[in-house]
Amino acid sequence: MDLLPTETQSLSRRQGFRSLKLVNISMDDLLPEVPVGVDYGVLENGLTYYVRCNPKPRMRAALALAVKVGSVLEEERGVAHIVEHLAFSATKKYSNHDIVKFLESIGAEFGACQNALTSSDETIYELLVPVDKPDLLSQAISILAEFSSEVRFSAKDLEKERGAVLEEYRSGRNASGRMQDAHWTLMFEGSKYAERLPIGLEKVIRTVTPQTVKKFYDKWYHLHNMAVVAVGDFPDAQSVIELIKTHFGQKTSISHPPPIIPEFLVPSHNEPRFSCFVESEAAGSAVMISCKIPLDEMKTVKNYRNSLAEAMFHCALNQRFFKISRCKDPPHFSCSSAADVLVRPVKAYIMSSSCREGGTVEALESMLMEVARLRVHGFSDREISIVRALMMSEIESAFLERDQMQSTVLRDEYLQHFFREEPVLGIEYEAQLQKTILPYISSEEVSKFAMNFSATSSCVVKIVEHQARATIENLKAVVSKVKALEDEKRIPPWEDEHVPEEIVLEKPSPGRIIEKSAFPDIGATELLLSNGMRVCYKYTDFLDDQILFTGFAYGGLSELREDEYISCSMGSTISGEIGVFGYKPSVLMDMLAGKRAEISTKVGAYMRTFSGDCSPSDLETALQLVYQLFSTNVEPRGEEVKIVMQMAEEAIRAQERDPYTAYANRVRELNYGNSYFFRPIRIGDLKRVNPIKACEYFNDCFKDPSTFTVVIVGKIDADSSLPLVLQYLGGIPRPYEPVLQFNRDDLKGLPFKFPETIVREVVRSPMVEAQCSVQLTFPVVLKSASMLEEIHFIGFLSKLLETKIMQVLRFKHGQVYSVGVSVFLGGNKPSRIGDVRGDISVSFSCDPDISSKLVDLALEEISYLQEQGPVVEDVSTILEIEQRAHENGLQENYYWLDRILRSYQSRAYFGDLNVSFEIQEEGRTKVRKCLTPSSMLLALRRLLPFPCKNQYTLVILMPQTSRMKLLKSSFLFSSDGFSRDAKILASAAGGMIILISLWRYCRSSWKS
Repeated sequence: MDLLPTETQSLSRRQGFRSLKLVNISMDDLLPEVPVGVDYGVLENGLTYYVRCNPKPRMRAALALAVKVGSVLEEERGVAHIVEHLAFSATKKYSNHDIVKFLESIGAEFGACQNALTSSDETIYELLVPVDKPDLLSQAISILAEFSSEVRFSAKDLEKERGAVLEEYRSGRNASGRMQDAHWTLMFEGSKYAERLPIGLEKVIRTVTPQTVKKFYDKWYHLHNMAVVAVGDFPDAQSVIELIKTHFGQKTSISHPPPIIPEFLVPSHNEPRFSCFVESEAAGSAVMISCKIPLDEMKTVKNYRNSLAEAMFHCALNQRFFKISRCKDPPHFSCSSAADVLVRPVKAYIMSSSCREGGTVEALESMLMEVARLRVHGFSDREISIVRALMMSEIESAFLERDQMQSTVLRDEYLQHFFREEPVLGIEYEAQLQKTILPYISSEEVSKFAMNFSATSSCVVKIVEHQARATIENLKAVVSKVKALEDEKRIPPWEDEHVPEEIVLEKPSPGRIIEKSAFPDIGATELLLSNGMRVCYKYTDFLDDQILFTGFAYGGLSELREDEYISCSMGSTISGEIGVFGYKPSVLMDMLAGKRAEISTKVGAYMRTFSGDCSPSDLETALQLVYQLFSTNVEPRGEEVKIVMQMAEEAIRAQERDPYTAYANRVRELNYGNSYFFRPIRIGDLKRVNPIKACEYFNDCFKDPSTFTVVIVGKIDADSSLPLVLQYLGGIPRPYEPVLQFNRDDLKGLPFKFPETIVREVVRSPMVEAQCSVQLTFPVVLKSASMLEEIHFIGFLSKLLETKIMQVLRFKHGQVYSVGVSVFLGGNKPSRIGDVRGDISVSFSCDPDISSKLVDLALEEISYLQEQGPVVEDVSTILEIEQRAHENGLQENYYWLDRILRSYQSRAYFGDLNVSFEIQEEGRTKVRKCLTPSSMLLALRRLLPFPCKNQYTLVILMPQTSRMKLLKSSFLFSSDGFSRDAKILASAAGGMIILISLWRYCRSSWKS
């Protein structure tokens, strides 16, 4: 049988998944080696190429240069990563990061659209560039050609880049990095991979010579080891192939013949390895179980079927883990299972969990017991049917959107074909395969993958604690205990929960449309329903399997008294654990199996929102969940509340160990004052939480439909969708008395005021390894009369500052890895009158010893821009970056959802959405037209304090040091002392555990 998908080519582009024909297959049939749907070939010099025409996003191309070279080939540790950095710094045609500047000048932003990564086995250079102007694609491909053979290795270039690489190295030496590195080394003990983390060694980064780096490049960067991938909105593939031949065809590699890439074996071990890792800065207690197995081939239909069964195994196991984490006295707060290819010859099965302090042994036993239960009893047929439905839903979504895939997604698929020979079957045929195979994968076939979590399968067991509590003997005892129970068949089978058939047990009576308005300029229609809810919907064809919606109402946490705040701020968390849609989260998970419908809620300072993402075929389910949200009266139950409080307490304790927490708290206090709203929650505050009050407040937040406006964007068919909207949104009962009904202009504002003078402070925190973070903040005031233009000016200004400070601190002085500039206006109430206050902050990490010098350089650059203004090229670059982002956004449902929401929430909105939308669009157009060096100069003076050195806060996080050093360092700073809002760091400080994402990191995505 011919496996190439010739039959599916005749299928109508819009043919439904359910009408797809099954295929007649044999398990021994070979999968095609040549990738389907892409022009694929090899040039005479050995370079492989993949070219595909793809219209999304329009007039963009996703490009990559793939090199089968990584850190495992190094003699000097860190050289492969340094090569990657130097490629963007200097080549034969470009110097001083001119590649970066050119790409930004055409709208390809550094980091987002031009980047690279080095792993143990591979290096990838990625570009996302516009192709709507002559020669842009040719120039971008020529840059990849420069990377392939023309990177420059002068002493000057290397010295300029050392600081950036060192800062990247330093930023990875935090608690998370240390834990990950230690586990990686333990897993690959006895192989070269254990000694070749891509970031390398600090000593090598500081001292390696240009000759050594060039020697590595000349030896391994051979065209036979490379591929060019080009996926984009091209008129035809052949013209792109000709460009690749033009820029690469005449190139030859220095090393002849091409070097053979050696295979580095990873020895297996029958006895498990154990580790009790003590990390004083750990963000929580964690357990990780990793089992190494040889990398599977993907050559036949049987291999493909095994991969589906394996995916079902991890999905079903994760569902069990979720349910366990929601049971009485759970052994862990979260737990997940996955399989990942870590290095070229090895795949690993990985289970990781976060748990309470002192609970690592119990968590380990629970994890091992569950896979042992599977080896004894397997999954139930019901569990497998749920997972099968989930996977069928996913492939159906992919099939429906087969003509709307992002070019970057396709690019990554071809990269995996080049690196690992993963088959590229084409989504049409892959959908047929899965539809044919999935119904026949049995629970026994799925359950057998539990054998890969055996203690004899090169197993590594590791726990992480901030204080030593468990011992290796404790871990060994647990492994022995579970093995004995399994051998004796004394592990009981899994007990499933009862799952109701229907989400809404009694369908509501539909509401009526009181008023209907069309806004043709936006392509939107607005409905006022009989219960007072306002619904606006916009049809798009960007994605055939996506509908997005958000509902919002004014009034949130700012309206609360101080004695209510702690309890009510926990309302969303406590209610979410109990179940805000009328069912426990673990039960609802099963009820939604095979459906793509997700709803989330948020209670903020000034607004309450619910948001959804669903398939058009599951819109009814999504709207039913919204109905349930408004109809459910959440009541606190002891066990759920206990779990929430345990998790919150663990999170707070973790924050107190985190060096960044004291820094974040001090920054917030200095910039926003010490009101209860901005104060960090302490352990003592949790004891004052009233669960009944918390749930009552949450219930009130989503009770009155007349206070909500709902915006729906996506593939929404009005004829079939409006009856659902009327039934489940219009059918939400309106309470007799208004509940949390507020006028947006009368909301209570948050109490904050930026310091009127210079405030400089150093926050010193105990650290295992020295880290340093800097945040420099300036107050911003946007005047009410010109607000709709100023909001765009501040956006352009922040991009200008980020670009210019990055050029100074990284490209000129080579002392930082990245610079971030962010604008914060979120503290203002959404009133239509009055000025808007906020701040703009510059943040970066660096060597602690030069932090004050870099702050001075940043201040000098901002001062220079305020005095002299930017040059024409600077303004042109930020205009181009903004325009390209806008063009991409116009093709995305999320972007349109946000634009319409902002039109409703704009101070220009007085009941007419069209007017508000047009005023916002006119503001952007007006600012773009008038944006010149002189207008930017005026904006820099108008929006920032002028001179900027007269008013700012500066906070530097430094390692705690001796009193003598502290005394000496005090002379480096003025007596005014330092601070900055740490909103950027708040999510990091509040995280429960960092271990879940270990493996993607450990594959070592060290990016330029």
